[in-house]
This record gives sequence, structure tokens and C-alpha cells, in this order.
Amino acid sequence: MSKIKPSKGAPYARILGVGGYRPTRVVPNEVILEKIDSSDEWIRSRSGIETRHWAGPEETVAAMSVEASGKALADAGIDASRIGAVVVSTVSHFSQTPAIATEIADRLGTDKAAAFDISAGCAGFGYGLTLAKGMIVEGSAEYVLVIGVERLSDLTDLEDRATAFLFGDGAGAVVVGPSQEPAIGPTVWGSEGDKAETIKQTVSWDRFLPHLRPRSGGGTPTGDVSELPVDSEGNVKFPAITQEGQAVFRWAVFEMAKVAQQALDAAGISPDDLDVFIPHQANVRIIDSMVKTLKLPEHVTVARDIRTTGNTSAASIPLAMERLLATGDAKSGDTALVIGFGAGLVYAATVVTLP
Repeated sequence: MSKIKPSKGAPYARILGVGGYRPTRVVPNEVILEKIDSSDEWIRSRSGIETRHWAGPEETVAAMSVEASGKALADAGIDASRIGAVVVSTVSHFSQTPAIATEIADRLGTDKAAAFDISAGCAGFGYGLTLAKGMIVEGSAEYVLVIGVERLSDLTDLEDRATAFLFGDGAGAVVVGPSQEPAIGPTVWGSEGDKAETIKQTVSWDRFLPHLRPRSGGGTPTGDVSELPVDSEGNVKFPAITQEGQAVFRWAVFEMAKVAQQALDAAGISPDDLDVFIPHQANVRIIDSMVKTLKLPEHVTVARDIRTTGNTSAASIPLAMERLLATGDAKSGDTALVIGFGAGLVYAATVVTLP
């Protein structure tokens, strides 16, 4: 017989507050067109994107996260000292260690909260939300801060016609806490690693390390810097995100619609029971196709934040959620289906009650 005492967590978990941060610089399609052969009409018709936000030097991954988190904490009415864990999903914090979550937890004023990063691409927010729910029900934390944050402008090849217009920067955060009724449904998640090549960085960071790593004891970097890839202006091109657009589109529309339906089934609801649909903001055509495939009723509000925010990967769902609530297009207590999907290929879908 086990001597371990059972955990004493909450019966359920819920999202208590949401906050977002969008960088101050708004970048219209005209700026993107300076380096690619395309048109504003083509970009809008292919993606739905009209503008996106790009971070300035001071708008770091940590700084944007702190801003979004502060708003989420205020929205939830929870002091940072009560946060037991900080989970940050990002692919654009380039230091392997320590986790950027530890800096964020400290800057927010948490009381030595557990803090760690996860890398799950555009599904990262769903992964973080699932982990937070588990911690609260298990009892290892009473309140958890889940952050999705990206500076994808750092990983964008502005000369790649297929992706230069897609990505934006920003941070979204939610506070997850105890609930007396179900408010975060079962998560349907997974990965299809056999398709990992469809979204990836162009080259490995390993290609750059010989040029960036000093010799022992200091001195100049090793290697021939002439081997590094450069753009048309001679600037070094760091590993940018690329994707096979048609393959990703087909996968997202057909396979992710199935996953979304599975999440509805797991929560025990039908499309008619939904108030809001918040998919990852990857592409308006993908969003519209999923709506059609799922046969969502007219009354369901659909997030299309991508038009003015672009694809912000892990930040896209909480940013879209925050905007819907701020504009009144969604309201507290609404039932929402959220689904993230992207590089890996990974995915996560669940039904939540909006804060």
C-alpha cells in the first residue's frame, strides 16, 4: 500500500483572466512589398493579413510577456505573489538556458514560482493550458500563468515570397486557477513528426556556431564567415522559418478540423453549443475552411485577429481571445473552442469557458 498522501488540488480549473501586448510598430503590407515581388491584394487574398506588429529593440520576449501578464493578472484580480507556476511557450527566445520564464516570474514579483519554457510552436498555448490545468487539479499550484510570446520578425526571411508577409510579434497571457465546475475541457493533442519538414528553420543553428563561438581563451570566432548566407544587402541571414504552404494548408484544413471535432466530442458538446471559435491565427483561408468543415452555426463568433496581427505562433490564441473580449465580440462565460497547430507538426484543441 502506498504511503504517499493523495493530492489536494481543486476539482477543476478555469481561465480567470487574459491579457495581451502588441508592439507599437504597425507594419503594413507595403513595407513587406519592398523586398518581395508581390502585391497587397495577393497577400490579403492568400492570408487575410493587412498589417502586423514588429517589436522594437526594447520590446523583448521578456518585456512583452511582462506587459501581457500584468494585464492578465489585473483582469483575474490575482496578485503575482499568488502565482505558483509560470509556463512560457515560445520559439523565439534564443538562449537555451536559463528559461526566460524565470526572468518573467521574477520581474512580475512572484514568490519563487516554478518557471519553465516549452517549445510547441503554434500549439504551445494549448500545451501550456493543459499543463496548467493539471497542476491546479493535482494541487502543485493554485494559480498558474500561461504565456504565449513570439518575436517572429527575428525569424523571418524578408526576401522569401512565401513567408515574408506572414509573421508578427506579440505576447498573450492567461491566469488559470481553481474552479468548482468544468471550465477547461479534455485536451486532444498530438504530433505528426513525419511531416516535420513542412514547417522548419531553413538551416540549423549548428551552421552558425563555428562562426559565432570564440576560441578558448577569447579571440575571434573560428570558421570562414564567407560561408554564412547573406541577403541581397549583404546582411547575415539567420535561420528563418520556412514552410510548404500547400501541404500545411491541406493538413490544417482536413486533419485539424477532425481534431477540433474530437475536442467538441470530448467536452460533450456540439457545434450548436459553441459561442466562440478561436483557432490559431495562421491564415484566414484556413480559418474559413475549418468553419465550413465543422459546420459552425452563424451565431458562433470566429476570431480573425490575423488581419491586423499576423501569425504570432504561440501568442495568437490568447491575443485573439483578449481582443474578442475587449471589443465585446465575445463575453465572459462564453463557451469557446480553441485549437492550435503548427511546426512539428503538433496540435492541441480544447473547449474552454471564457474569463
